[in-house]
Amino acid sequence: QVQLVESGGGLVQAGGSLRLSCAASRSIFRGEVMGWYRQVPGKQRELVATITSGGNTNYDDSVKGRFTISRANAEKGVYLQMNSLKSEDTAVYYCNFVDWALKDYWGQGAQVTVSS
Repeated sequence: QVQLVESGGGLVQAGGSLRLSCAASRSIFRGEVMGWYRQVPGKQRELVATITSGGNTNYDDSVKGRFTISRANAEKGVYLQMNSLKSEDTAVYYCNFVDWALKDYWGQGAQVTVSS
């Protein structure tokens, strides 16, 4: 079992920045992946960014060049640095952990609201 706790959401003006944090109950092991997804009401949850145990990253095209995913100290979690925020980035952001057995774990979600 892996527990995930997000923090750092909030309200920001368009063009501003926020950093989301996700604390995990254990370190990421080889072959495992952590990431961030987001969801708005009435739509499916969508990928924002992922990072592997080896440090390889992947981003949705809509956030490339603006968002950066990184691992926390001791690799017990991840951060999402969000710059140049747009109103369309408004969503609930969820931390995700996929373990070596391909089991998914999710955090409780953090609301990010970008005002235009």
